[in-house]
Amino acid sequence: MAAVAHIFRCIAHRLPMHALDEAEAVANRGLAGCAHAQPGGLRQVLLMDLETLEALGLRPGETKENITTRGLDVRGLRPGQRIRIGAALVEITVPCEPCRRMEAIRSGLKCELRGRRGMLCRVVQGGRIRTGDPIVVLELERVGA
Repeated sequence: MAAVAHIFRCIAHRLPMHALDEAEAVANRGLAGCAHAQPGGLRQVLLMDLETLEALGLRPGETKENITTRGLDVRGLRPGQRIRIGAALVEITVPCEPCRRMEAIRSGLKCELRGRRGMLCRVVQGGRIRTGDPIVVLELERVGA
C-alpha cells in the first residue's frame, strides 16, 4: 500500500526544507506555511518517491519535495489524475523538471533527476496529511465516457 513517508515545507525560498509529522493542505494553495504554496500555481505540492531518492543516494527533502511517498509509482502518474493523500485531494499537474539548484546538492544531479524528479500537484480539496497516511490513486476520468 502506498503511504506518506515524509512531509516537508519550505519556510523561505532557497532554505532547507523543514520536516513535519503532519501538515494542512489548503485548497488551491498548497501546504500551509510553505513558501511554494501559491494560489493557482502548478507547483502547490511536489511529490517524490522514496525509492528514487534511495536509488540516487539522496535524503528525503533534499530535492525540495513536500511529500515523500513510499510504494507509489510517482512516474506512472499522469496530469489530471487525482490522488487522495490523508484527508486531502490533489491533482497531478505536470512532471517536475529538475532545475540548476540540484547541482548545488551534487554535480550532475540535474541530469540524473531528468524524468525522475517527481510530480507537481495542485490541491483540489484541503485537509490534514500525516506521516504514514495512505495514498490512494483515483481512476483518471475519461472525457466523453
